[in-house]
Amino acid sequence: MASAVERTDDLVREYLIYRGFTSTLKHLDSEIKSDKDKGFRVDKIIDQLQQLIQSYDLTGLKEYWAYLDRRLFSRLEDVYRPTVNKLRTSLYRFYVIHTVQNSEKTQEFFQKQALELQTQPEWRDWFALPFIPAPEQNPSFSPYFSRQWADTFLVSLHNFLSVLFQSSPQPVLLSFDNEVQRIKTVQEENEELRQLLFALQVEWRQKKDEEMVHHKLPPYVQHMDRLGDTELDLVFSQRNVNMTTPSRNFFSTFLPQTRRAPGKTAPGPQSSPTQASLGRKDPTAAQVHQYLFIVVFVFSVFILRFMFLEKGEILEKKTDSDLDAQTEALPDQTDSTNQMRVCEVGGAAVEQPFIKLSQEEYGEHHSSIMHCRVDCSGRRVASLDVDGVVKVWAFNPIMQTKATIMSKSPLLSLEWAAKPDRLLLLGSGVGTVKLYDTDAKKNLYEMTIDDVHPRILSLACSPSGTSFVCSAAAQAAPTGVVTEGDARVSAPVSGQLLLWDTKTVKQQLQFALEPGPVAINCTAFNHNGNLLVTGAADGMIRLFDMQRYESALSWKAHDGEVYSVEFSYDENTVFSIGEDGKFVQWNIHRCGVKQSEYSLSQDAVGPFVLSGYSGYKQVQVPRGRLFAFDSEGQHVLTCSSSGGVIYRLNKADAGLESVLSLGGHKAPVVTVDWCSAMDCGTCLTASMDGKIKLSTLLAQKP
Repeated sequence: MASAVERTDDLVREYLIYRGFTSTLKHLDSEIKSDKDKGFRVDKIIDQLQQLIQSYDLTGLKEYWAYLDRRLFSRLEDVYRPTVNKLRTSLYRFYVIHTVQNSEKTQEFFQKQALELQTQPEWRDWFALPFIPAPEQNPSFSPYFSRQWADTFLVSLHNFLSVLFQSSPQPVLLSFDNEVQRIKTVQEENEELRQLLFALQVEWRQKKDEEMVHHKLPPYVQHMDRLGDTELDLVFSQRNVNMTTPSRNFFSTFLPQTRRAPGKTAPGPQSSPTQASLGRKDPTAAQVHQYLFIVVFVFSVFILRFMFLEKGEILEKKTDSDLDAQTEALPDQTDSTNQMRVCEVGGAAVEQPFIKLSQEEYGEHHSSIMHCRVDCSGRRVASLDVDGVVKVWAFNPIMQTKATIMSKSPLLSLEWAAKPDRLLLLGSGVGTVKLYDTDAKKNLYEMTIDDVHPRILSLACSPSGTSFVCSAAAQAAPTGVVTEGDARVSAPVSGQLLLWDTKTVKQQLQFALEPGPVAINCTAFNHNGNLLVTGAADGMIRLFDMQRYESALSWKAHDGEVYSVEFSYDENTVFSIGEDGKFVQWNIHRCGVKQSEYSLSQDAVGPFVLSGYSGYKQVQVPRGRLFAFDSEGQHVLTCSSSGGVIYRLNKADAGLESVLSLGGHKAPVVTVDWCSAMDCGTCLTASMDGKIKLSTLLAQKP
């Protein structure tokens, strides 16, 4: 709701400026500045309450809570009144705990609130608080002095206000963005359905062309066996009768006889003995034509019969051989299927957690991939190669390139924006970050970060969508030829970590990096953007509190650089991969404490090596994400020399258990990503030959 209100305020301002209502615009700005609702932004309301508590402004605190009660809480049903009272009690206790450092403020609180609180049983023991020397050590009050209780109270108040704002009735004007988004979604669904229909039509035409056309035989060919046998008997009967007749008499029966002159007789016998014995007369011309037709017809029938019988024998033999081959291959296929679904663990059959349904290839890149990321909606992918070419493509329902970005300056990093998800952040090697609209296919802004630190190594957008973190590093000093297996002994490259606002397109602040400025290789937010974890070239992991914009924890994580870092599923731990080949899980509540540690091969960590002819070797330092988790955080996808490998996360002593190898690559995989939706997940593996494999998995629920 807060984003809709802010968007509507901007639209109203734009309308007032367009109409020339400057005085109304001034009144609107002044009202917004003094707005106690803070634009329905819960974080701003919480900050206002904390500011009043820290300044010991009890009167202002009571007035602000009374305003919230009149404005918001009074509209709730009676069933929620106890919850509001508990939140008010906790707020007053939070104020009292803060005033313990100043005894005068504590006594002032109980003097002003005595008439209101003395009748409430939950405050009966609290009137003794000002007279206890060390209340933080008292069993009755010690829980309220803990950081856990304060965080729990603030989170509860935050969630209550968020749900209240979302469930409250909104004016029609605030639903403008929702309607625009709904129309956009419907248009995208229509486009996907149109593409699906087109693909189905193409597939149907291909199948239709591949089908065999069976012609219906004419009736005389369908009954050729019966007709052929009858004519054959006729010929054989004639052949038996004329067995002793000379050949010339055989032809004489079919050929017309020469006419003789009347009254004259030819010398010699006028008929053969056979003809005389049979009493046969000379055939007429019609009979001769009939006999010739029968002979030609019978001969044609025998030719056709021989051709069809021979073809039938060939088809029958081929069908039998195909059936035998399929029968022989059936056990092998069954065994391979069973191997995919079942594995032997300790002598007991255990089902595999995933089934690979399909694997497609995206081959529009012509050089090694650096980054490959799926957007928040899971509909589009952005991939960047070492030539600086960015491809934005979709894979559902068909694989299709949506946009191609060619940059004059080299590109080193990319990141999808959280809100809206059509925007793409592109970091260059000349100190600039571009905000690219993938729908409009144009650059919206180009931000100049720093000339001293021109290499933008990492970008991370806050889940709220209002800001992003940018890691800028200086140019790496030339160190000569780097061979495989060489250790890096040079000092870490200088760098800085900056926070930028995506709406104002201005830098908000620069984070302090202790013990000194260093290049940050990787960054990642937690689910709500309150925490930021970074991995640096000096092997340090730093955890930043994004509400206070300061470093909360930092520890030495790896010998060498930290290549990739991510929060775990429950966000109580952090996983990292470093140059030392270690895959480590860190507890963020206990600084520098390892919860588990696994060893990975160089194929999963890097630097990645692609060997060619005549001893040629291409070496690539890791830049993109080296590992990704499934939707439940129980399995991890890593790189390998021939494709992605999925491991089951076990305890440190049990090690990583490989459950599925995706395969499909001929070159080392350098970056991965895993997009989960329902029971099906999509795994992306990108390699040094420019090929990206998209594997669709089905999760098998136990």
